[in-house]
Amino acid sequence: MENASNFRLVLVTTNSFDNAQNIARILVSERLAACCNIMLSAYSIYGWRGAIRESLEVMLFIKTSEEQIEFLEPRIRELHPYDVPEIISLPLSGASSQYLNWMVETLTV
Repeated sequence: MENASNFRLVLVTTNSFDNAQNIARILVSERLAACCNIMLSAYSIYGWRGAIRESLEVMLFIKTSEEQIEFLEPRIRELHPYDVPEIISLPLSGASSQYLNWMVETLTV
């Protein structure tokens, strides 16, 4: 049985649905992610280069394993249009054993 703490939920915002879809497809096809969900609308308010900025963004929820994080983060940076992309990795504290087993199968080459 897999342990949920060996898996991560990675949050990434980007500027468009097309970019989010491209990142998601590549990460899943390269087995860096088992699944990516795309939330079409996230309104962000943030500081950037001395100014307060606001923008409509798209949020990616990326499910992966702890082992894939070291490969996932640089790949996201390659595919992402931002100078400093948001890449936040959260450990899972729980998930169904069936889902975790599916993730292992999906991420294994």
